[in-house]
Amino acid sequence: MIDLIKKLTELDGTSGDEGDIREFIVSQISPFCEYSIDPLGNIIAFKKGKRKPAKKIMLDAHMDEVGLIITSVTKDGFLRFKTLGGINTSALMFRAVTINGKINGVISGKPIHLTSGDESKKMPAADSLYIDIGASSLEEAEGMVSVGDRAVMKSDFTVCEDKIISKALDDRVGCAILIKLIKEYDEFDFTAVFSVQEEIGLRGAKVASFDVSPDAAIVIEGTTAADISGVPKEKSVCNLSGGAVVSFMDNATVYDREFYSAALSSGIRVQPKRAVAGGNNSGAIHLSKEGVRTIAISVPCRYIHSSNSVADKRDIDASYELCKYMIEYIANDK
Repeated sequence: MIDLIKKLTELDGTSGDEGDIREFIVSQISPFCEYSIDPLGNIIAFKKGKRKPAKKIMLDAHMDEVGLIITSVTKDGFLRFKTLGGINTSALMFRAVTINGKINGVISGKPIHLTSGDESKKMPAADSLYIDIGASSLEEAEGMVSVGDRAVMKSDFTVCEDKIISKALDDRVGCAILIKLIKEYDEFDFTAVFSVQEEIGLRGAKVASFDVSPDAAIVIEGTTAADISGVPKEKSVCNLSGGAVVSFMDNATVYDREFYSAALSSGIRVQPKRAVAGGNNSGAIHLSKEGVRTIAISVPCRYIHSSNSVADKRDIDASYELCKYMIEYIANDK
């Protein structure tokens, strides 16, 4: 699965601009399932299994990654931008970026030796930053990019023993798991959704879940692991190498209690998410129509929403196995 994750993360696909990711995923799954693409851009795929489940099951992973959108160009040729998704200013400053997959630039920041007093101790406001693409005038910059163009932070995919370092692990790890399930799992029918625009408000999943109308849903995600130096254990959320993460509650969802307990007792390497924070597509899915019983299965990722997130291959494998387990748990209507 590592080669698949590498291919997925090396493609760019910010919210509302998931075309390259969508095209690649379709190339991977089309021999193994029936699929359609809805007006918003979600891929909705039906995988026929050997048996029909007792409950209609939907699995979801979002295609989009956090990034930037160009909002204006200054007279000196610098690019102003807004973030697509939650990106901390500290993760932006002095980062190399790529615009439209071909124009390279760097995000500005005032040199530290030119700051003094309180200014040197404060993080600048995100709206004070700009992208430098080497242009010296408005006209030169506008010949290279346009307002509305997208940018992502550059990153090299790296494998260090059991660890993977890359941008966009949120949620290309989920996409990889879902692709693998479509290719390899055939015990029960299920519907797979590769959704758009999660990072800016769970929009694709809201539309897709209304269309699919599942009885139960499994959301496959990447989630924050803060198990690093200086962070108390009770605030570390989850641990890298600790296995798949299951949530009991976050800022968007109170999860199905039975599904949560079933996951923890599965015998697979699993850990609870030790924080009520953040949210994912479950927030839209579980409120669809009459309501959908939902579980989130997440891969722990350090430094999420940055150019260099870190995940563990063993956690990815555990998340895949837990997805299979929960499909069968739900399908058998236990």
